[in-house]
Amino acid sequence: MSYNWEVNVRKVDPYTPGEQPSDKNIIKLNTNENPYGPSEEIKSVIASLDDDMLRRYPDATASQLVSELARFHEVSEDRVFVGVGSDDVLGMCFMTFFNSDKEILFPDVTYSFYPVWAEMLRIPYKLIPLKEDFTIDVPSFIDNGASNGGIVIANPNAPTGICLDRKSIIDIIESSPDSVVIVDEAYIDFAEAGASVIDLTTKYDNLIVVRTYSKSRSLAGLRIGYAISNPKMIKYLNDVKYSYNSYTMNYPSIVIGSAVIRDNDYFEETLAKIKNTREWFTDELKSLGFKVLPSSTNFVFASPQDGSARKIFESAKEKGIYVRYFNLPRIDDYLRITIGVDEDMKKVISFLKDFLTT
Repeated sequence: MSYNWEVNVRKVDPYTPGEQPSDKNIIKLNTNENPYGPSEEIKSVIASLDDDMLRRYPDATASQLVSELARFHEVSEDRVFVGVGSDDVLGMCFMTFFNSDKEILFPDVTYSFYPVWAEMLRIPYKLIPLKEDFTIDVPSFIDNGASNGGIVIANPNAPTGICLDRKSIIDIIESSPDSVVIVDEAYIDFAEAGASVIDLTTKYDNLIVVRTYSKSRSLAGLRIGYAISNPKMIKYLNDVKYSYNSYTMNYPSIVIGSAVIRDNDYFEETLAKIKNTREWFTDELKSLGFKVLPSSTNFVFASPQDGSARKIFESAKEKGIYVRYFNLPRIDDYLRITIGVDEDMKKVISFLKDFLTT
């Protein structure tokens, strides 16, 4: 039988998400989720949700959440865009701002959804290789500043975990005044204070900064992402959103997301725990001979000295420890390990000690 309709199918190599095993009796360190659940205050908000949340359409503008985010970041509400996780926000950005025949730029080792969106939307792109130490090659982005169709930089980068300094981001933005520059700050809360460039959206009208609740705010399951930019950029994003799907944000996400952004003390408390555990875990890995890249995230990117990353990944999985392995050029001997609670990280170190001595 002939399937002529297939010639019109848009075929892409999809993004491969981390495994989400149903077994609860595992140590799950493969998708960079926050190990700490919601505070008691947020639990009470969840318990108080109205029954009408499922019967009625949510507020298409998510005005309550937009208002809270604007207050938190000290910006006007017309500078905030919300979506279903930062993936949704980034996808909308790709659809909205990258529509020329010029190549958009992003690093060769970065969030692997970027090339998937580019391929799916038929956006030409160029990979800028990271330097040997896995830092972003800023001069190469600057050299392509006059000819690109847009720039996307994850900062801190993933899966490397390395944070680019503020001046370098400014240099990249200023080198491409005619292109939209997206800075994906999914992990910025785990970096040093002052690393974010949200404040620069008032200075550069071609800059848009994307954030998520999935990492530092412990709400990966609710899918909340947002962007901060200037009013014109936000209007363009909303025009595309309302042309694609008006009701993207559900009622529980709006209500809980608004409450979480107000619960700042708990947020700071869990951040400090994760950072402390990250530093301890990094030291332990180094003592076992691992090369560990400097992390400004809630994960570490580490390579064993004997080239056994894939074997460690497979053996750990057999023991109920899930980490992330990327069978990709340049990083196929690295493991990305999410920072969990202290007890789980101690179990990982114990496993690695056994693995490396047998």
